[in-house]
Amino acid sequence: MPPEFDLECRDVCKSFGDFQAVRDVSFAIPRGSFFSILGPSGCGKTTLLRMLAGFLEPSAGAIDIKGRSMLGVPPNKRPVNMVFQHLALFPMMNVYENIAYGLRRRKTPNDEIQRRVEDALERIGLPGIGSKAISQLSGGQKQRIAIARCLVLEPDVLLLDEPLGALDLKLREHMKVELKKLQQAFGTTFVYITHDQSEAMVMSDQVAVMNQGRFEQIGTPQELYYHPKTAFVAGFVGESNRFQGVVEAVTGNTIKVKTECGQMFQAQAANGMPMDVGSSVSVFVRPEIIHLGKTPEHSADNQVSGVVENILFDGGNSRLLVRDTDTGSELQVVLPQTHEFTGVQRGDTLYLSWNAGQCHCFSDIRDKAALVPEPAQTQVAEAAV
Repeated sequence: MPPEFDLECRDVCKSFGDFQAVRDVSFAIPRGSFFSILGPSGCGKTTLLRMLAGFLEPSAGAIDIKGRSMLGVPPNKRPVNMVFQHLALFPMMNVYENIAYGLRRRKTPNDEIQRRVEDALERIGLPGIGSKAISQLSGGQKQRIAIARCLVLEPDVLLLDEPLGALDLKLREHMKVELKKLQQAFGTTFVYITHDQSEAMVMSDQVAVMNQGRFEQIGTPQELYYHPKTAFVAGFVGESNRFQGVVEAVTGNTIKVKTECGQMFQAQAANGMPMDVGSSVSVFVRPEIIHLGKTPEHSADNQVSGVVENILFDGGNSRLLVRDTDTGSELQVVLPQTHEFTGVQRGDTLYLSWNAGQCHCFSDIRDKAALVPEPAQTQVAEAAV
């Protein structure tokens, strides 16, 4: 019976002198999954990827691929391939020769090479272009050729280090969809490194959010967005209005918070965390859950009147920056695509409202404590159904 997981890490650490780049990372990826590691620059995600590829040895912990330990196994002996940001295609070779390169190194028979290269070109949606020079390809075509060159070798795991970073915005948006289709077509496990939350959320079955060398949370894109477990995840995944303040009162799971600007908000304790009166907290409110009106909404738990300071027009993704008339604090809210709001202008007064259950409250003390290393438990990334 084949192993349940294509890739498994247990308590993986990597130190460079006194600096610990990766701390107690544990996770397991089922066969055929698209798994992304998302985090800001310097969080340790590329160091982790290099350990998976074999370019770095972990200082502690275990890495298994298909149930086999990779400790001490050099990169060229591991059942993995890697796609880099700058692709590294051979400009002096045509498309066919680029894809066939690894197979020739393995001394694969010519008829088998031809069959597998043609099959790969068919599956990436570029049949019949084997004779083209690399310089004749568009950016998106080069991207697919680089991936086909790896997948034709049938690795157990494909590692992708920010491969869309060099593309222009429109092509990057298109390639998000294409990469997901390719992963499903080949059925190979993808481990994707990125600092771009949109890439991770759109393509992945599971996402691990990394911060200061540790995984803060692993979950589906929906779990990370709607049910963040830490203040870092709440702030890093998606857009949020963040307010810092002090707990004024606690009634069940509902927290009354007085912000630094003097606003009084009602929120819910994230993940059922116990909150004490007087403790410092952060409250997160997503722009799209704020109801926008031209008259007050008296039934809502939270209400703010404000003046439109700026209109950030972006079609269906347009936002307003609204200045609270009482405290001077700024909130970002989604501009509804309805006739009522198409004529909104700077200086207009609007009324914002939302309920306590639509925003998350995190203890600042717990958020800081989360950055302290503690014994890690293996988190299993189950493929989305």
